[in-house]
Amino acid sequence: MATLSDVARLAEVTAATVSNVLRNPDKVRPETAKRVMRAIRELGYRPNLNARALAEGRSTTLALMLSSIANPFYPEFVLAAERAARRAGYFLMVCNTDDDAEIGRAYLTQIAGTLAEGVLVLNTDIAINELCETAAVGAPIVLSLWEHPGRLPALPCVAVDFAQAGVLAARHLLELGHRDIGMLIGDGCGGLQDARATGFRDVMRDAGLEPDNAAVREIPDTIDAGYAACIDLLARESHLTALFATNDLLAIGALQALATRGHKVPDDVSVIGITDIQLAHQVRPSLSTVAINTEAIAQASIDLLIRLIRDPDVQTPLVVDVPPPVLVRRQSTAARK
Repeated sequence: MATLSDVARLAEVTAATVSNVLRNPDKVRPETAKRVMRAIRELGYRPNLNARALAEGRSTTLALMLSSIANPFYPEFVLAAERAARRAGYFLMVCNTDDDAEIGRAYLTQIAGTLAEGVLVLNTDIAINELCETAAVGAPIVLSLWEHPGRLPALPCVAVDFAQAGVLAARHLLELGHRDIGMLIGDGCGGLQDARATGFRDVMRDAGLEPDNAAVREIPDTIDAGYAACIDLLARESHLTALFATNDLLAIGALQALATRGHKVPDDVSVIGITDIQLAHQVRPSLSTVAINTEAIAQASIDLLIRLIRDPDVQTPLVVDVPPPVLVRRQSTAARK
């Protein structure tokens, strides 16, 4: 494998000149830079990023730690975050914890402050105080998709007003004339999606409707769980005319369950979710949902992390504003008949 010294020897320059061509080309005369790049291509040289990080005491890599890459939302977030990191001159390393806090701790121990200059955390079972300890001795940590803007953690975060998402979903169903509404509440690695459910319930109560606990299911954050819960609800609560799910995966599972049971959506039962993943507009009927701006949230998260890397003394905790949730009307909701 070619080394930086091999490139310098072939191009008849110093190793420092090769390094400048790779990192600060404006400091090198154009004809010299061309000679160095020709040598790089001829030798097939690739920089050793780990060695560079150790030598310089810094890395050009950011880490993004998430609970399950199998959740279709996370690849969409990763794509947006990777683009934002690349525009800022960083690589993005994705760390999948597989819903296991111990795996997450191992990642933090191995990468924070060494392979990665900063860590972006999405939904984790690791306690906030543990993350704070890592941030104090390792690298900056930012929490993204924090669900409680009014209750900020002791770490910088990008908060999303998921309670407002629940409000928008409830208003939509009520405006369509629905009163008998079931609820599917997701319980993932980041915990119960209670802010979304609280926003929904508050609107129902303001309309004089007390949510029926018999029509509520708290379930794992998967399509399969949404399917099973909907089948159970249909068997026990046949009067329901609408279903609210705290995320699109549960709602898509409900669509499948309704089709299995021979119910037409939205003629018999309306369904609405939260997030607006790609699948939401690809399923049939297409899913009404409350969209969060994934790209803007990812961009804000990367920007905040880089800000903390470049200015470690910036006052914390910080919270970054992102665009509010927006109702997206599609084929799965209609007026009650």
